[in-house]
Amino acid sequence: MKESKIPIAVVEDNYTTRDALKTIIDLDPEFECVGTCATGEEALKLLPKVSPEIVLMDIQLPGMSGIDCVRRLREALPDVLIVMVTVYEDPVRIFSALRAGANGYLLKRSTPEEILSAIREVRRGGGAMSGGVAMKVIQYFSGQEKQSQELDSLSRRESEVLELLSCGLGNKEIADRLGVSTEAVRWHLRSIYTKLHVHNRTEAAMKFRGNL
Repeated sequence: MKESKIPIAVVEDNYTTRDALKTIIDLDPEFECVGTCATGEEALKLLPKVSPEIVLMDIQLPGMSGIDCVRRLREALPDVLIVMVTVYEDPVRIFSALRAGANGYLLKRSTPEEILSAIREVRRGGGAMSGGVAMKVIQYFSGQEKQSQELDSLSRRESEVLELLSCGLGNKEIADRLGVSTEAVRWHLRSIYTKLHVHNRTEAAMKFRGNL
């Protein structure tokens, strides 16, 4: 009895790229491309009918974005595995895609071997990522951990001053709220800048909000 192939779909608006991905899939004896779509809207109509196990999804689609399509597909096909295949490698798009439910994130410059390897990796339960993307993820979480440690190093009073500062209050307003002198506030700010490795109020407020 002939073993059935693993069904895969492609959502990509560029015809050349879409056709190349379909060819890469169909040339592998283990996989079969069961559907290609040029838009997210088309994908939401077609893919529930063909039930792919894995979807290769572009981010920048006309109309609905690939990230929004991932969210919608998750509702229609809860068990589908989705790998983003895109030219974008900035942290914002990477984490937006992963939060939306993507299982992997590959760059379009990936080789056919890397794409097929990523498909096999997500089927095994892994999170396939291009090398450069994986490094950005590691750097992001490393930065988050370091930032958390810096904030934890603040004293209770320094944390209170920083919280009020981040709300836009000036030194006198902070002093009045906390019942201390403005000189005490300035002293706490100098300590905060040192511990957070920042140089001014704006940078301190941004780090407090997680934006630096």
